[in-house]
Amino acid sequence: MSALLDSFQQRFAELPEALRDAGGLAEARTAALAAAIADGVPAGRAGSWRYTNLRALSARSYRAAAGAAVDAALIADVPRPRMVFVNGWLDSALSDLSALPSGLEFVPLGRVLPQAHARDVVHLGRRFAAADDVFARLNAALAVEGALIRVEADARIETPLHVVSIGAPEGADAAWHLRHLIDLGANASLTVVEHVLAGDAHSHLETAVTQVHLKPGAELRHARLQNAAHGTQLFARVDAALSAGALYRRVDLDLGAGLSRLELNAALQGEAASVISGGAQLADGRRALDSRLQIDHVARNTSCDLRWRGLAGARGKLSFFGGIHIRAGADGTDAALSDRNLLLSDQAEINTQPVLVIDADEVKAAHGATVGELDAGSVFYLRSRGLPEAEARALLTRAFLIEALDALGHAELAEALGAVLIARLDGAAL
Repeated sequence: MSALLDSFQQRFAELPEALRDAGGLAEARTAALAAAIADGVPAGRAGSWRYTNLRALSARSYRAAAGAAVDAALIADVPRPRMVFVNGWLDSALSDLSALPSGLEFVPLGRVLPQAHARDVVHLGRRFAAADDVFARLNAALAVEGALIRVEADARIETPLHVVSIGAPEGADAAWHLRHLIDLGANASLTVVEHVLAGDAHSHLETAVTQVHLKPGAELRHARLQNAAHGTQLFARVDAALSAGALYRRVDLDLGAGLSRLELNAALQGEAASVISGGAQLADGRRALDSRLQIDHVARNTSCDLRWRGLAGARGKLSFFGGIHIRAGADGTDAALSDRNLLLSDQAEINTQPVLVIDADEVKAAHGATVGELDAGSVFYLRSRGLPEAEARALLTRAFLIEALDALGHAELAEALGAVLIARLDGAAL
């Protein structure tokens, strides 16, 4: 067994019985850990991890996070209501869950888990069947904190909710596991913004699994801003199930961490369900980013529009997989994937793999991926208008990445995220 899995096995043994067994989850948690240990950490060019080397990580050990104090100024720009976790534990002083609108439940998992009825935490018992689902399985075994978000049918929640995960230094490398649930009733609407931030330099590990359930006609806008510490190891997974007429708009900004892995899976199970996803990835320095999208068109007349942009410079490594599966009977599907990337260094690496599988008739589908440099003609045009070359290239790079934010369909929020993206680009090691 690897040192990594051995340390997580020890963490599982240390879990208080009241948390491990809460909601009747003891058997499911034990099975998840056993499956992770049995299949091990993916090695070499195994399956979905073919471009991400986990050899060095598998030799590391992590203790359970103890929590830490961070300066409140770090989240001064994060609006309320907000739920703040520091090293995986709820920080009540930084959180503000007051004055929530009617029809909305926004509670920390850790507050309800010890007394939870099985139906309230049924999402925690989900099994992950694939052999390379190691970090989802570890999350299933060890997660005891996260955000539970439920919106009643027909409730239109205008104020965005903010879920914040802050990593802060401890005495040794630590790990934590967050489990989130977003459940929208029929014809409900909501906006959720996730922030993954750095309190200071550290090399911790975080897993986060989010399950999204959208009932008929529900609409969710979901943004994730990842700007973690350079040494962080992040493994995030989102599994969304959409009923008839549901709309899931999502934007991911991957700007931080040393190793970051995002898996976005969406099953369009009801007729006319739709996913619109945009992503901006910045692999500078020696950072490694790995993003995998899998959109499963099950019902008729469903649609997806995936617009991802990536940039790799210095010795950064960027990997992207975009999979679209149109199942038999899903006629009328309209699916589109665009993954465009800028390679700014001879030592940087970009791997992109669009995959389109069509098992139905009468569909409209297109996909494309490009890797290139900034357009020389555009650089020349801006220089001819008086801009220095460095400024011209920076302006074009900003515009290239910010394009992905249009997927959110929320001008004010897109502008705020764009400001963070520009600030990060200005300090990037490219």
